Amino acid sequence: MQTEQLIKMANQIGDFFEAEPNQSQAQEDIANHLNRFWTLDMRRQLAAYAKEKNGTGLHQQVISAISTHLKV
Repeated sequence: MQTEQLIKMANQIGDFFEAEPNQSQAQEDIANHLNRFWTLDMRRQLAAYAKEKNGTGLHQQVISAISTHLKV
C-alpha cells in the first residue's frame, strides 16, 4: 500500500481518538486499533516512515502510539 494512504488512514484514527482526555490512553487505543486491524506489513511500513521522516505529516498521537505501543 502507498505510504500516503497509510498516513491518511492513521491520521483519521488519530483524529478519532483526539477527544480522549487521557493522552496515554488515546495512544494505547490508537496502537490497539492498528495492531488489530492493520497487517504486519502495513504497521512496519508506517513505523519505518515515522522513523525515517520523523513522523512528518502524521498526527502527533499516532507518532507517540507508534513509538510506545505498536507491534512490528
